[in-house]
Amino acid sequence: MISPHDIFTISNHKQFEKIALKVFRFQYENNSVYREFCELLKVEKGSVKSLQQIPFLPIQFFKSHDVVSSSEAIQKTFTSSGTTGITTSKHRITDISLYEESYRLAFSVFYGNIEDYAVIALLPSYLEREGSSLIYMANDLIERSNNENSGFYLHNYDELISKVIELDNSGQNVLLIGVTYALLDVIEKQNFQLKNTIIMETGGMKGRRKEIIREELHTLLCNGFGVSNIHSEYGMTELLSQAYSFGNGVFECPNWMHILIRDTEDALTYVSNGKTGGINVIDLANMNSCSFIATQDLGKKFDNNSFEVLGRFDNSDIRGCNLMVI
Repeated sequence: MISPHDIFTISNHKQFEKIALKVFRFQYENNSVYREFCELLKVEKGSVKSLQQIPFLPIQFFKSHDVVSSSEAIQKTFTSSGTTGITTSKHRITDISLYEESYRLAFSVFYGNIEDYAVIALLPSYLEREGSSLIYMANDLIERSNNENSGFYLHNYDELISKVIELDNSGQNVLLIGVTYALLDVIEKQNFQLKNTIIMETGGMKGRRKEIIREELHTLLCNGFGVSNIHSEYGMTELLSQAYSFGNGVFECPNWMHILIRDTEDALTYVSNGKTGGINVIDLANMNSCSFIATQDLGKKFDNNSFEVLGRFDNSDIRGCNLMVI
């Protein structure tokens, strides 16, 4: 049996592969949707000996099926954003503590102690609907920061601008995490010169603005906020882990998350580092749903296991999980 401790204490790739194969066998046995998918591909549990041999479930299955590997009761259901008439993804969570441990630990690995920050969340399109995993995470980080200045902002941009300037000038470390279009709205109202603030964009114009390429977006945000780099978070409803970028759109995963790049012409083969293909994600925190997800994102991986998101496959609906259209 795999425990959360096994997953969140992974320290090297050999250990990751060993536990990932255990998770694969567990999900093959306990997730009827995933097992049927594997059987359609004629993949038997005992034949899989490496990460590359594991079948990756297309992310669209979270729209049409309950993807669950546990018999425990559903504690929480996270849903994706989507325009009216579009079927949204549903991620059924039987153990919310897995999600909490995943993002809390990843944040501490990449950014240190949450109590060192005032957390300002500008996530209007997420706040205005139910079931956002991003809002769940942001709310918890706000509470755990133990800072009276942390909080959510909706459309009260003037109040947010005053608060960020006040905190930054006081020397307080600030994390401003925002949906892309709202960050652009803010810098149209105010030009900043921030010294102690991290700007983290979570992607997504949500139909409010024209999509632009990442380089152009980050140049606008750097100039508007007076910072040298724009940080980014790569996460989605169907994952319980996030990758983070400290700038230039290059993401790093926590030790329990791994990226493979599949060939766009043959989903069962992989391209070499530096080549563009479809992003497959292994997220071991998803142990009670499915840890092996074939996303609709295009990207490339580098030799140090970091990766870049370049866009998405044509004809896929727009979801806010940090995708820049090219």
